[in-house]
Amino acid sequence: MEAPPADMYEFSVDWTKTFENEDFVKTFASEILERYILKKRWYAGKASTLKYIEIIRHIKLNSKRNHFYGVLIEVNFKEAFFQNYFIPIGFIHHEEIETNTLIAPAKFNKQVGYLVDALHIEDFRKLLFEHIVEKNRTALPNIIFHKSELAGMIKYDTSRFLGAEQSNTSIVFNEKYVLKFFRRIYLNSNPDYEINRFLTEKQQFKNTPAYVGSINILDEEKEVITLGLMQELIPNQGDAWVYFLKEIEQLFKTFDQKKLKLQNLPDTPLYERIKIQQIPAEIIDWVGLNLFLKVKKLALRTAEMHICLGSDSQDTAFTPTHYNGDYSVWLKNRMLYQFQNRLNTIENNLHKLDEATLSMARTFLDSKKIVRKRFVDFDWTALKSERIRVHGDYHLGQVLVTDGDFYILDFEGEPESTIRDRKVKQTPLKDVAGMFRSFHYAIYSVLLTKKEQFKADEKTRFELGERLYRYLIGVFLETYINKVESKNLNIGYQSEILFLLKYFLLEKAVYELGYEMNSRPQWAMIPLKGILRILNHQ
Repeated sequence: MEAPPADMYEFSVDWTKTFENEDFVKTFASEILERYILKKRWYAGKASTLKYIEIIRHIKLNSKRNHFYGVLIEVNFKEAFFQNYFIPIGFIHHEEIETNTLIAPAKFNKQVGYLVDALHIEDFRKLLFEHIVEKNRTALPNIIFHKSELAGMIKYDTSRFLGAEQSNTSIVFNEKYVLKFFRRIYLNSNPDYEINRFLTEKQQFKNTPAYVGSINILDEEKEVITLGLMQELIPNQGDAWVYFLKEIEQLFKTFDQKKLKLQNLPDTPLYERIKIQQIPAEIIDWVGLNLFLKVKKLALRTAEMHICLGSDSQDTAFTPTHYNGDYSVWLKNRMLYQFQNRLNTIENNLHKLDEATLSMARTFLDSKKIVRKRFVDFDWTALKSERIRVHGDYHLGQVLVTDGDFYILDFEGEPESTIRDRKVKQTPLKDVAGMFRSFHYAIYSVLLTKKEQFKADEKTRFELGERLYRYLIGVFLETYINKVESKNLNIGYQSEILFLLKYFLLEKAVYELGYEMNSRPQWAMIPLKGILRILNHQ
């Protein structure tokens, strides 16, 4: 082996007793980790100023060949908040490593090597897999490996990474299973784990990847903290976002190719339910039948998901509940805080907007009292429907497209929300609103990024997009409402449905506005159009 690197860390302790050494723990937290996590895609604190890192606890995991640690850390920021992460580490004695797996070169007594992300060591991936699927493995203190009874007998064969790291790292085992290993950790059970296991084991819901197993640890108060979720791997054709983008792009090309006229395409009222057989022939000639059938199928799967999430009478985490004053106070406070945050963002970034978007932004700012009043006017005493556990971050990117069907993924909830807020029972129409906003985004994404491909002028294209949107959500609503009502899921009568749908469409659009103003000001027109449409629709 070559000479040790100049920046090597040296410790007078064996690797197998690392965390018993104060010098190592201090250096690992204050120097090694601080340098390492800033480079990682899963680190969510890049916009804040790191103050210090504290090691909360460590867990030993030994294979026949290697000694590993799982390290739970708390990252504290100068802005007076913190985040938790879980990092599995290993120590290897050779240089056959990828750069992005390297934590630091190190020497433990006379052993020279590298601290690395253990997920990039196959022996560690195999160890995790075997602990999950083999019931008779030796139990580890305060760590719970679980396999579903529905999973059957499984043996380790192969493992590889799936996609890029985000807030988690996904590992494919045996080309049949995916372990989602959470990097950012919440000191509670993860909603994705809770809902996926509930849908699989208690409801036998077929249109989400089946729950196979999980990794959880217990804190000092015996609270469950989720580290990993293993599910079946669904062969697919990509996500519904990409699918709908392609379909919508083709629709605008078809409009040009067929030399259609906007005035010859019948319109439909916003939020009006539409049976497919009621869609005018002129619209079918433009859009075709297939896209509407896809929307109908997606609406059906969404309804079936909500029926499952709202049908348990024993598990209190999934028992439907009514609206009450506590929920109303929580919701209004959350909405007003988010709204004020978005107001500050848009006021500070007006200079980034083009003329048309700037005009909409000023209209939005002039309407801020109206928007605030919409959020405050949530009268829980007038609502007769029920609240259930919901997806919470439902959009086209959370849905896989298969041969003729859809599978719903990722029940973690909104990234900005606390873990407890994500578990609050809500109207299922919150998810429906999220999907409608996703339809709107897909349409305008095509209009903004592919505009040079279309012959129609911008005004025509935008009105065409709005008309398409009204038909898509009309077909969705008809199928969705019929299905949930047939299974007695109480989402309210028509006026209540419309109120809740518009309320959460407004919430979602305001939520989106902050992201666009910070990241893509040229796209701020999309949520602004959504907000102004809701305000203008009485």
